[in-house]
Amino acid sequence: MAAWAGAVLLVLSSVIHLHLWFNGYRHIPTIGPLFVAQAVVGIALSIVVAVKRLPFVLAGGAAFAAGTVAALLVSVNFSLFGFRDSLDAPYAKSSLVVECLAAGLLALAAIVATKIGETVRSSR
Repeated sequence: MAAWAGAVLLVLSSVIHLHLWFNGYRHIPTIGPLFVAQAVVGIALSIVVAVKRLPFVLAGGAAFAAGTVAALLVSVNFSLFGFRDSLDAPYAKSSLVVECLAAGLLALAAIVATKIGETVRSSR
């Protein structure tokens, strides 16, 4: 269940980034292309997460979501590629919540999948 929810949240994060790209972020050097890349990779990764649900895939999804959170926080608190964002920007707080939840759920799913795999291997 956590893997499915995490996959859905990755898609939601991707949709937010794509929406922002269409509504102005595409004009920001470096950041614009990164928003498109985040959307494409996030959607592709969400499909792999939902289909495979392997520990390393789930951990990769968690790392991707955490990386997106980190990029937002760096851009808010410092600057990222010369761009400084704000948590008051459209969808910034929503994105932060969605991506934190995705990272947490996918990390949890990776841990559970690893434990299940260990249990199955030890019972053989």
